[in-house]
Amino acid sequence: HARAAAKCVGVAGRYPCQVRVGRNPESCVDGKSIMAVMMLAAGKGTNLHLHTEGEQEDEALNALVELINNRFDEGE
Repeated sequence: HARAAAKCVGVAGRYPCQVRVGRNPESCVDGKSIMAVMMLAAGKGTNLHLHTEGEQEDEALNALVELINNRFDEGE
């Protein structure tokens, strides 16, 4: 799932706010770190928790949700 992780980190990196992603709110990692996101080992069907804070936080969250809802632009 390296491609999906890279796309997630790429979108997160476009925004100046802090981005955190995890399997649950307590285990969130830096959403701008490819290694941290890959270590989540979040395969297809995994529920993810997203948290953004700071400048452009709403835009970042919306962009990440769109990416996920579009299945990382990889189809099924």
